[in-house]
Amino acid sequence: MHAIFIPYGIKDKVDLFVRDMQSQKFQLPVYSPDKKETKTIWMQGSLRILPFGVMEYVFPKESMDLVLTTLRFMKSEHPNTKGLRTSYVPPFILNRMRKLLKADEIPDFKSDMSLIWAMNDVAIIPIGIRKDGDILEPANAPLAGWSHEAI
Repeated sequence: MHAIFIPYGIKDKVDLFVRDMQSQKFQLPVYSPDKKETKTIWMQGSLRILPFGVMEYVFPKESMDLVLTTLRFMKSEHPNTKGLRTSYVPPFILNRMRKLLKADEIPDFKSDMSLIWAMNDVAIIPIGIRKDGDILEPANAPLAGWSHEAI
């Protein structure tokens, strides 16, 4: 899963926030060929920097609620965002950016937990998400034939 957004704020604070994101570890479930057995491997969150200050954070789909809550992707006005989704960026611009980046609308998600990232003095303009399909491990891999999200 990919969360696409634009961070802004004091440069040192944004850099600290980016380092926190890059150092976050997630559990990626791997499924047996018959889907009856599941193993977990640890993976690191990945950050891609796109043109015009847009960032794309890659993480397992099982952690969607956690990451989107931490990034403040809430559809309703959140106290820390001060209505950024409506007041600073007009919806038609967000829709065009979403289309250009081939992203989907932000789905509904639970916002009961969040990660501990340094987000003081950092604001987020949420753009959208992108989902990944599944992939099979190759024959020469330790878990040959097992499937997982194609991150």
